Parts: sequence; structure tokens; C-alpha cells
Amino acid sequence: MVNRMFVLDSHCDTPSQIIRLRNLSADNPYAHVDFPKLRKGGVDAAFFALYTSGTMAPDAATRYALEMLAGVYDAVEADSNVELAFSVSEALSNKAAGKTSIMIGMENGLPIQENLGLLRMFYRMGVRYMTLTHNTDNQICDSAAQGKKWHGLSPFGRQVVAEMNRLGMVVDLAHASDETFYDCIRCSKAPVVSTHSCCRALASHRRNMTDDMLKALAANGGVIQINFYPLFLSDEFASVLDKSGLDPKADAVEYEFIKDPSSPEKYKAWVDVQLELEALKRPSYKVVVDHIDHAVQVAGIDHVGIGSDFDGINVTPEGLENASKMPIIFEEMRRRGYSESDIEKVAGGNFLRVMDEVAAVAKSY
Repeated sequence: MVNRMFVLDSHCDTPSQIIRLRNLSADNPYAHVDFPKLRKGGVDAAFFALYTSGTMAPDAATRYALEMLAGVYDAVEADSNVELAFSVSEALSNKAAGKTSIMIGMENGLPIQENLGLLRMFYRMGVRYMTLTHNTDNQICDSAAQGKKWHGLSPFGRQVVAEMNRLGMVVDLAHASDETFYDCIRCSKAPVVSTHSCCRALASHRRNMTDDMLKALAANGGVIQINFYPLFLSDEFASVLDKSGLDPKADAVEYEFIKDPSSPEKYKAWVDVQLELEALKRPSYKVVVDHIDHAVQVAGIDHVGIGSDFDGINVTPEGLENASKMPIIFEEMRRRGYSESDIEKVAGGNFLRVMDEVAAVAKSY
């Protein structure tokens, strides 16, 4: 059943793992994403996000984004079962040929600095959405984590949104402040998305979307892609994680691993802390579907999808430990009475529609 629909995960932080020497053609233990896991999970396309921290200097962020982009191209070139896709038609053609599509997003607009020419260059190199910010206010807009610099989009940010519309690059509001969200809804001539967020009515994290935001997103024609991060799924888990003290420990261990990814000791420490996190009382995969249910009830079935945040989260829901487990989401949706056509929309159809609509707006310029 899964193979007859198009399954798209709109946000995987796997390029960061390429930098940490992961071989994506191998089935890696403890990895969220590699090519064998995507195939086993029936994932037809995954957006690989070029994530840069807001604490980086602009030139360093640009360089790091390019290094990750090069790593993605190299990893795809090395595997005959995988192809890059830069449009909906290319992704559909790859599926028809029995190949997995890798698409490219950029998480944080810092690498474009204050230069629309760099934005255009990243588009030419295959970036098809850009998450405007991450956990810091930047030159484009305010973030959900801070939200005090611009009270929404900066003057440059308005130029960025307009140029993304002209190019046909999807505007991603994951990590954006509420004020930034509404600014983009007003400014964008094309549908916008949140590639990896959840519902604030079910979990109060600032990164999640309120019901009013979900309604505005639907009116705009956009889509919310439900995130798998337990911290965004459950306030109860947020309390468990906080009491465990494992979150800062995991960050520190990961920082050391990033500095020396070839060290067996650093890799083992990273694996060990993942196992400690996995031992916590985690929300079930069913809670992911609870968030899908809520978003569907508020925004409508045409405005919900899946954006796992795999490889960017340090713990997963029970039953969704990696990309090979993706079918369990659709099985649970069937159990809850969703029709096959509605499941197909959430699995990937809605995001593909938005991509086509964004491309159509660009053609109108």
C-alpha cells in the first residue's frame, strides 16, 4: 500500500551526518537516515536540510553550507538507487524508475548573508526551500527562540521573501517567531510551509503552531509538516527530559563528536548518550498521529504532511526510531479511519502540491 503513494519527508538533517563521516549507502546502526532505511520505509523523497547554527559567523556559515551541499551531491552520486530531484516532475520520474529522490533545503538563511545573489546561487545549486531562521534572530527575521530584533521580518527579509517567490523557492517558517509567521503570510505571493513543526494546542513548545496560525496557513494554501521530536509532541516528555539532565549532556557529547568525527571514542560516546535518551519514557508514534489529527481538524486535510526532523533530533518517539519505520504512521491513520486518498495527501501529496503552486507563481513573473 505504501508503495502506491508518494511518501515525502520534508526535513532530515542528514547533511550534518555526512560531515560526520556517515556512509549513506550503508545501513548504519543508530542512524535515523541512510539510503537503505529510506528504501525500507518506503520513503520516495527526503529533503536533506543544510543546517547552519545561528552562532556561526556569516562567512563560516556560507562555507559550511557549501561543504554539506557537496557532501549531498557526492553521497547521491555514489549510490545507483538514489537521484537528486529539483522539481515535482523529477521526483515522480525517479519514483517511476524505482529510485529514491533526495531534495535539498537550507535550514537558516544565514549562509546567504545580506546578498540576494547568494540566495539565487543556492537555488541554482538545487536548494528548493529555505528555513528563514533557526534558533537565533538573524538578518532576515526573528526566531521563535528569541523574537526580539525585528518584530517579524527585517527590511532585507521582505526582499528575501519576494525573491524566493520569484525564484520558485518555498518559504519555510519552521523556527520563525509568531510575528515573522504572520509577516510572511501577508508578504508572500505563494503558499508557505512549516517543514517540521507540531501543534501548540497539544504541546506548548514555542516552536509549535497555534490554531490561529494553522488556519492562516490553510488560507494561504500552505502546509504544516508534523515533526517527530518528542519535545514538540508532548509536554509530559519535556518534563521527563528536563529532569533527566540528558539534553545538555547530549549537546556536549555531540559537540565533541562534531569536532572529531573520525574518533571511535567520540562516536561511542555519542551512541551511548542516544541509548540513554532512548531509555526515557518517550511518547508513542501514536502521538505523532494525534498531532496530524489536530492539524487536519483545524487546517483541513489538504494542509498537513510529515517532516520528521530525523538526524536533527537526539531522541525519537517509540516506534519511529528511524526512517525505516515510516509506514507505521500510515497504518495508524488507517486504523483511525482515514481514507487512502487522505493518507496519500498527508504522506506527500500536499507538499508536492505546494511545490507545484510555488513554481507556478514563479512562472507568472
